[in-house]
Amino acid sequence: MLCQRCKKHEATIHLTDLVKGEKRERHLCQRCASEEGITVKQQVSINEVLNSFLMSQATVQELAQLKCPECGMTFVEFRSQGLLGCPQDYDAFGEALANVIQRAQDGQLQHTGKRPGESIPFDPVLQKRLLIQRQLRDAVETEDYERAAELRDQLAELDKQS
Repeated sequence: MLCQRCKKHEATIHLTDLVKGEKRERHLCQRCASEEGITVKQQVSINEVLNSFLMSQATVQELAQLKCPECGMTFVEFRSQGLLGCPQDYDAFGEALANVIQRAQDGQLQHTGKRPGESIPFDPVLQKRLLIQRQLRDAVETEDYERAAELRDQLAELDKQS
């Protein structure tokens, strides 16, 4: 898309203004934006850095097919949430996560935490809840409403036990 002001350079600054309740979009090149007094701070989130790094390690199709056999979390879900679903996700997504873990852990491939050797207790109820929630979402997406109702009831039962 070309700059709306000079119509010569590629628009790299995209602005949305609200004027009297009306949305107006402007697309400017860096030079025209500077001339209008618009300064741009380059902020990069850790998710953007991780996503771009992970995407360079494997193709999108390969990553989209990765799924944890234990909790059912897909790699796409991990990317969007930034959280893993269970300890087995490290094995399921191992190749895609290895370099990220190594960089985050100063060259180590295994997370050492604040107290190396300390094990974290596994919460089976939370694990079951996550699994049922994923199954419920899948049932709704496939329009299997009877199964969705059963899963909803199972979640309600878990809430009563908690």
